[in-house]
Amino acid sequence: MRELDASSWEDEVLRAEGPVLVDFWAPWCRPCKAIRPVLEQLEEETGDRVAFCGLDIDESPEVAARYEVLSIPTVIMFEGGEAKQTLVGARPRAHFEQAFAPWLSGAGSDPSPAAPPAVRPA
Repeated sequence: MRELDASSWEDEVLRAEGPVLVDFWAPWCRPCKAIRPVLEQLEEETGDRVAFCGLDIDESPEVAARYEVLSIPTVIMFEGGEAKQTLVGARPRAHFEQAFAPWLSGAGSDPSPAAPPAVRPA
């Protein structure tokens, strides 16, 4: 997972050509550390379909505030420069797979009718 900061945010997320999953975290957050291996596994399995990134909220609080990240971990899927799906809290892998299924499968934010239902944004 590539680490972002306020200076790289616009280029790496808002101007990205494809979907970008961003893990908002902090070094002192144990639940953040617990979900990181799950996200890294998904990154390996997804290949180039989705860019996986992390953003330390202590280092870039202005970015976290812009997206109303009030609790961590918060994971947001961005596409076309917009937040499309948000998941808050440490969740099992299956929860991440379901919430982000359209992007992880390569369908994007306009999934086919056969795609599993997405979790509503928080």
